[in-house]
Amino acid sequence: MGVVDGLLGLLFANGRNVVRETAEVFMENRENASAREMDVRGAALDQFAREFAVARKGGFDRFMDGLNRVPRPLMAFGTIGLCVSAMTDPVWFASRMQGISLVPEPLWWLMGAIVSFYFGARYQAKGQDFQRSIAATAAQAPVVAANIEALRALRADADGIGPVYEHEELGASDNPALADWQGARDE
Repeated sequence: MGVVDGLLGLLFANGRNVVRETAEVFMENRENASAREMDVRGAALDQFAREFAVARKGGFDRFMDGLNRVPRPLMAFGTIGLCVSAMTDPVWFASRMQGISLVPEPLWWLMGAIVSFYFGARYQAKGQDFQRSIAATAAQAPVVAANIEALRALRADADGIGPVYEHEELGASDNPALADWQGARDE
């Protein structure tokens, strides 16, 4: 027994497992790989959480956000109102348009710049919100892929040969309606 004890002591002494350590050189330890993958995903989600965290807004910020939403509907409804007033009272509308023709050109340039900056800033803010939502959706891609693989594994046999539920093909003799149809088609 001394030889066997010596051999086992060489392989498993001091809490070591030489066989396992040798095998891990050639094959990845799946449990350790899962732990590393969990750490990587956790770190990525933490980074996304910090990067895309939505700050709490106070009363003034909410008021200003509401105020920023006013110009677009005001301009749209104002234009519709002008069209309606042109149809209902053309003389009143024409007199207002004559007043607008007296506005100096630099004031038109200033108004155009203000409107352009407003819509440009809004376009940029909405674009950044869109990028945040895409990043949040992309962060879910690994979870979705893992779920799809799990569902595919449920569909396959343990041997990977084929689907769990195999359907026998029906011949013409098994289905009377099909046999009648084929007989009518052959005539």
